[in-house]
Amino acid sequence: MTKDGLMDESHETYAAALTVAKLYYYEGLTTEMIGRKLDLSRPKVSRLLSFARQKGLVEIRVVDRREYLNPLARTLYDRFGISDVQIVPVTETAGEEVWLEEVATFTANYLNGLMQSDTILAIAWGTTVSEVSKRITPKAVQEVDIVQLNGAGNTYTINNTYTSEIIRRFASAYGARTHLFPVPTFFDYAATKTAMWRERSVRRILELQQKAGVVLFSIGAVNAGVPSHVYAAGYLEQEDLQELEAEGVVGDLATVFYRDDGSYQGISLNERASGPELKLYQDGRVALCVVSGLGKARGLRAALGAGYLSHLVVDEPTAREVLRLEGIPHEELTIR
Repeated sequence: MTKDGLMDESHETYAAALTVAKLYYYEGLTTEMIGRKLDLSRPKVSRLLSFARQKGLVEIRVVDRREYLNPLARTLYDRFGISDVQIVPVTETAGEEVWLEEVATFTANYLNGLMQSDTILAIAWGTTVSEVSKRITPKAVQEVDIVQLNGAGNTYTINNTYTSEIIRRFASAYGARTHLFPVPTFFDYAATKTAMWRERSVRRILELQQKAGVVLFSIGAVNAGVPSHVYAAGYLEQEDLQELEAEGVVGDLATVFYRDDGSYQGISLNERASGPELKLYQDGRVALCVVSGLGKARGLRAALGAGYLSHLVVDEPTAREVLRLEGIPHEELTIR
């Protein structure tokens, strides 16, 4: 233990934490019983258990059986046929910034349950995913690659530290190799993007994206209560926003825009966008969408209807709003 009361990271501490974790989780011993068995104080046993969880030596997984799900989750399953729905209860009066924090904390733990060795994780950066990245705890996995899903360069810089820091946090947690995508978020000319996509260095990133087993992303929305980074940080000009409104855009995935019916072809800005075509999310991989905030409900509903996600983590008020937009009355969502 260090002088400030924290656990050191020596081999002996890891070994002791693993021993304590096995006794606690496998054999069901209490901290007091473990202390007597190993001649340790109860506070020391508790600190070792906390250390084991923080360092990824322990994973806690909650198995949802569908028949016990709350009505919101059951209705989303039935309505949209997705693989998994996680509804995060929040205090509605706390505000959307607090909702986002709680959803991000839940997602960080949930994602760890999905990550395995030899996984390629593709990440669409943004406000929500950034919050998730701040809460990731280490997990011991091998041969993991993390690839950036869309470019982050803008008029001011091509080396966007905001995005690279998000990727770095995930890589640090999983001991992963990183593959940044150093291209503009939106090209000035579609022809420039077409030429760039022929470059071998860019094609290598595009191929990694297509091989991803897990894709982590959120819904972008211009009117979100907690602003989406791409709309708040100067990536789009006013005329771009006016154009998106005229074309009936309700959201974006990795800066590729789509309409209420989920269609994205023919939207002019998509010709200059660096994100992948939305069929990437429909190819049988784990497409984990994380959403918080009522302003994203319309975009989430469209993405669900189009089959752009297989797994969803969403706060309860936003889930209710999605089903309200579907025409399902509130009284049908009470627990029976």
